[in-house]
Amino acid sequence: MASSTAFKDRNLIAVIGDEDSITGLLLAGIGHVNEQQKKNFLVVDSKTPVATIEATFNEYTERKDIAILLINQHIAEKIRPTVDKYNKAFPTLLEIPSKDHPYDPSKDSILKRVQKLFGE
Repeated sequence: MASSTAFKDRNLIAVIGDEDSITGLLLAGIGHVNEQQKKNFLVVDSKTPVATIEATFNEYTERKDIAILLINQHIAEKIRPTVDKYNKAFPTLLEIPSKDHPYDPSKDSILKRVQKLFGE
């Protein structure tokens, strides 16, 4: 088991989501811009290329200052193979609903893994 000191610098929440989700989370105080002018959030709209979403997902999962990565489920669907391949404990990946797209447990890769673990 990894020591807790390996994760002590992970203190940010990152978000890949639609404008409403990002706005609400920024108002809650999760926004951060580091010394290299890198943000911990990506606003995705209909014009955002899938390659940009995937590149941002990969960047956030490699950063050592991010503890949790939230992604709107309908956006995760656009990069589903990449999301399904992700299996690290940190940053923890959570799929969240958005205002216009309700949560669908049948599409959540993390929930599928948990159900498989418990034999459901």
